Amino acid sequence: MKIAVTGATGQLGTLVVKELKKRVPVENIVALARTPEKASALGVEVRPFDYNSPEMMTESLAGIDRLVLISGNEIGQRARQHFNVIEAAGKTGVKWIVYTSVLHADSSTLNLADEHLKTEEALKASGIDYTILRNGWYTENYTASIGGALAGGALLGSAGNGKISSASRADYAEAAAVVITDERHKGKVYELAGDEHYTLADLAAEISKQTGKNIPYKNMPEAEYKKILESFGIPEGTASDIASWDVSASKDDLFDDSHQLSALIGRPTTPLAESVKAAL
Repeated sequence: MKIAVTGATGQLGTLVVKELKKRVPVENIVALARTPEKASALGVEVRPFDYNSPEMMTESLAGIDRLVLISGNEIGQRARQHFNVIEAAGKTGVKWIVYTSVLHADSSTLNLADEHLKTEEALKASGIDYTILRNGWYTENYTASIGGALAGGALLGSAGNGKISSASRADYAEAAAVVITDERHKGKVYELAGDEHYTLADLAAEISKQTGKNIPYKNMPEAEYKKILESFGIPEGTASDIASWDVSASKDDLFDDSHQLSALIGRPTTPLAESVKAAL
């Protein structure tokens, strides 16, 4: 039984491979990467894999039984790229695909949701067994801003009092490894999120607590936040996306209290305080 992981050199993919190595023989794991040489440290078989190259993907999926399809990072291109992967998987006889979607993809206002939903629909229509992991936000998406908050004296955003049920990348990676190694998860759709929820004001308070500095949360209109992000050197399109994600967070699109993630991994999800400490 060969299990392959796409995006294996990415922040999530690397952790999925690490978790799989705890559960199955190393010779049964294949890391798929656009730049194979970057995957050499993973300690598993590596094959080239580019979402934009159907012929390459078909060759690299030969002999693969199960596939963890980690969503691509090119917003606006992902539905097409994922279709390419699913088509290649069908041609080579992949029996099961586990896909990392987004929380509440069928109802979220996140601009990311549409491409994920289209991918989910393509998976369901492919005839290949599937499991959909609707991943919530990574806590690291927000703790990455801690350095800037400390330098500027405030945590900035447009999320208002929106509830955020994030979890660490390691939590989501463990879930993917648990699912792909147990056939009982076939055909299921999981809404995955952290056990606890917080607002960005809560995050600012935690940063203040751990650093001994007064770091308030400053909420601002979406357009103003976008301009601030651009002033930090973030490209206009990316700044627009980040600001819009915060607005979606203000509508509780990043909130879920079903605790399906902790149930899958058999332990509580990583607490916010622990993630903040790690980031600091």
